[in-house]
Amino acid sequence: MGRLDIRQIPALGDNYIYLVHDEDSGETAVVDPAEAAPVLAALDEAGWRLSHILNTHHHPDHVGGNLELVAKTGCSVIGFAGDAERIPGIAVRVREGDEIAIGAHRARVIEVPGHTSGHIAFWFADARALFCGDTLFALGCGRLFEGTAEQMWHSLLKLRALPDDALVHCAHEYTQSNARFALSVDPGNEALRRYAARVDALRAEGRATVPSLLGEEKAANPFLRADKADMKRAMGMETAGDVAVFAEIRARKDSFRG
Repeated sequence: MGRLDIRQIPALGDNYIYLVHDEDSGETAVVDPAEAAPVLAALDEAGWRLSHILNTHHHPDHVGGNLELVAKTGCSVIGFAGDAERIPGIAVRVREGDEIAIGAHRARVIEVPGHTSGHIAFWFADARALFCGDTLFALGCGRLFEGTAEQMWHSLLKLRALPDDALVHCAHEYTQSNARFALSVDPGNEALRRYAARVDALRAEGRATVPSLLGEEKAANPFLRADKADMKRAMGMETAGDVAVFAEIRARKDSFRG
């Protein structure tokens, strides 16, 4: 099996779009094309042909380039069946457990509602590559625009169950601000302090902080740690249920101005 080549494309100030290319077949997918122009430029530079669009959810900064890319390349749009009316140009409708193929590489669809009611993630196990849109961020998670705290917590548990060596390709460069918040609620976490220092160094050099390593997220991301005794102590919620702790972390992040 040939290598799965993944290239990151900055867009719209703090978005990341991803090209996913199978060397053997020549098939190329783009994940969450916020806009078409940088995708077309990257394809031209690489000499690749676009075959698929993978959409994690319907927000304009994730589907904004869909229709132009379909018109110019004839690619096929893949999105969540339960949210098809909000995915421009959708041609292939998928649900939990379905698989999509980019050449010989297969991705499992994981339903992860919370940020939106119809959010999905794509997990390429052979390449250890997770494309999770706005559900899980480096040191953060997405706002609850359409779903509940309980939905989002269970969605994050699905992603947390993936291997530690999974690379988390999230859709935004929010890590530095996420780190400041994380330190405000979990200041005694040594893994978090090391992670935050590395993030500051990367951003000082103008470098991306994603993809991140899922094992490090499990150790440092407060949104993945709501069921841990030390996180509950840090929150002053030792006897609270996991969902309640997660909801409180999310509420504090929503009002955080640090």
